[in-house]
Amino acid sequence: MSTAILTGPPVPGSSLEGDLRSLGFEVRTADGPAEAARLLAEAPAAARVALVDPRFVGHVHALRLALTDPRFPAAAVPGALTAQPAARAALTGAVRGVTAQVPAGAPSAGGALADEAAAALEAGGTAVHRPELGSLVAEVPAEAQERHAARARVEAVDDEAVRLRSAVKARDGFFTTFCISPYSRYLARWCARRGLTPNQVTTASLITALIAAGCAATGTRTGYVAAGVLLLFSFVLDCTDGQLARYSLQYSTMGAWLDATFDRAKEYAYYAGLALGAARGGDDVWALALGAMVLQTCRHVVDFSFNEANHDATANTSPTAALSDRLDSVGWTVWARRMIVLPIGERWAMIAVLTAVTTPRVVFYALLAGCAFAACYTTAGRVLRSLTRRARRTERATAALADLTDTGPLAGAVARAASAAARRLPGVVPLAAAVAGAAALVLCAALAGYGSGWTLAAAAVYCLTSGIAVARPLGGPLDWLVPPVFRAAEYGTVLILAAEAQVNGALPAAFGLVAAVAYHHYDTVYRIRGGAGAPPHWLVRVIGGHEGRALAVALLAFLLDGEDFAVALTALAVAVALVVLTESIRYWTAAARGGAPAVHDEGETA
Repeated sequence: MSTAILTGPPVPGSSLEGDLRSLGFEVRTADGPAEAARLLAEAPAAARVALVDPRFVGHVHALRLALTDPRFPAAAVPGALTAQPAARAALTGAVRGVTAQVPAGAPSAGGALADEAAAALEAGGTAVHRPELGSLVAEVPAEAQERHAARARVEAVDDEAVRLRSAVKARDGFFTTFCISPYSRYLARWCARRGLTPNQVTTASLITALIAAGCAATGTRTGYVAAGVLLLFSFVLDCTDGQLARYSLQYSTMGAWLDATFDRAKEYAYYAGLALGAARGGDDVWALALGAMVLQTCRHVVDFSFNEANHDATANTSPTAALSDRLDSVGWTVWARRMIVLPIGERWAMIAVLTAVTTPRVVFYALLAGCAFAACYTTAGRVLRSLTRRARRTERATAALADLTDTGPLAGAVARAASAAARRLPGVVPLAAAVAGAAALVLCAALAGYGSGWTLAAAAVYCLTSGIAVARPLGGPLDWLVPPVFRAAEYGTVLILAAEAQVNGALPAAFGLVAAVAYHHYDTVYRIRGGAGAPPHWLVRVIGGHEGRALAVALLAFLLDGEDFAVALTALAVAVALVVLTESIRYWTAAARGGAPAVHDEGETA
C-alpha cells in the first residue's frame, strides 16, 4: 500500500487524512522534519510515498492528480509531493538535504517540508510533474482566516464536475465531442464506481466489434443493421475506456498497447465481415476491403512518420504552421478541418450508417473516396510544412524513421555497401530512390500481368533502391515519406498480384497477409512511442523486411499458378502472424510485469 506522511500535526477539523485514505494511502503522522525523514526511510521501497503538508486545503481530485498518476516518477501540487520507487532515492536525498538545514527542536519547520523537498528535487535534476489544476484548489493557508477563505473556494467548485470534464480528451473529433462524449463520460464514471478497469472496457469494445463483424458476415439486411448498431456501440466503449483511464488515472503500458492495437483489429475485422457478407450475396468486394485497409494503414504511417520526424525537432516552425494556427482561431474552421480528415469517430459513424442502409460495396466506395481525400489533404499540408519549416531533425528522430522503414536483410546489405557513397549524394536521394523503386514495382505488377518475370525483376530492383534509400540517415525535410512509400509498395503489390490471380481465396489470403504485416508495423510504432525502440532485429530478419516480403510474393506469383499462389499466401500470412504476435505479446506482457513506465497514448483523434 502507498504511504502518505503528514509532515506535522493534523489541523483540527481537517478532512485531509480521510481524503488521503480514500485515495488508497496509509496515513502516518510526523511531528517534524526529522521524524518525517525517518518515516520516509521506513516506508516500503517498492511502494509510492507522499509527503503532505497537514495545513493543505483543496479538492480531493487535486490530490488525486498529484499523488496517484502512475505516469510520473515524481509529482507535486502546493503542499503535497509524491514519488514512485524510481524517484524514491532522489526524494530521500532531497528530504535529507532540507532537514539538515532545520535547527534541532524546530518541529514547526516540518509543515513546509513537502514544498521545499519538491524544490530540492527539481534543483537536483529530477523532473517533478505539476498537473494543471484549472479551477481546482490546492493551497497551504498559514492563518485561520486564510484557511476559511480557501475552504470557501473549495466549496464553490464542483470537484466531481471537473473530474468528469477532464475525463474527455481536450482535442477530439466533431462526432465524438458532440455525439458520444456528452454521455460516455458518465458511462466511464459508472464503470469506475463498479471497479471496472480500462482494459476490461477495451476488451468489451473489441468483442462488440467482432460480433458486429459477424453480423455483417451474415449478408442479410437484419445482420447489416445489427452490425451498424453494434459498431457504434463498440465506438462508445472505445471512447469510454480512455475516459475511464483519465477519470480514475488508471494508465498503464498494457492499456495503451491494447487500446491502440484493438482499434485497428476492430476496424479491419469489420472490413472482413463486410466482404464475407457481400460474398454471401454474390458480390466479391475483397479487393475493395483490402484496398480500404491498405489506404487506411498508409494514412496512419504518414501520421506516425511525420510526427516522429518532427515532434522533437529544433527550430520547428513554418509559415504553413502559422497559417494553421491562425485558422484555428476561427471557430468553425477547427471543426471543419477535423471532420474532413475523417478521424475514427466520423469514419466509423459513416461505416455504421452506410452498412445499415446500403450495401458493402457502397460502404467501401465511400470509405475509399473519403480516406483518399483525407490522405491527400493531410499529406499535402505536411509536405508544405516540411518544405517551408526551418527545422533540424534530431538523431532520435532519424533513428525512429529508420526503424519505421522495416528494412530487412536484403536492403540492409545494400545500404551497408552503399553508405559511404550515399552520404556524398544530394539530400533528395533517399526519397527519390524509394519512390522510383516503389513505382517500378507497383506498375510492373499492375501492367505486366500475373506471373510475369518483369514483376519479379522489378521486385529485385526494389530491394536495391530500398537499400539506397536507407543508406544514409533520413534527415531530409521529406525523408519522413520514405516509410509510407515502402508500405504502399509492399501492400499494393500484394493486392495487385492477388487480384490478378483471379482465383477464389487469393484476395482473402492477401487480406490476411497484409493484416499480419500491418500489425507488425503498428507494433513498431507503439514500441517507439513507449520509448522501447523498434522490435528486435531478429524479428525483422525472420519475416524478411518489407523488401524481402515483396520479393517473396513476386517470386511466388512467378512460380505458382493461381490456386497454389492463394495457398502460399495463406501459409505466409499464418507464419508472419504467428511470429509477430508471439513476439509482440511476449514483449508487452514482459514490459507490464517489469514495471515499465505507464503511458497514455491518445492515439488517433476520435
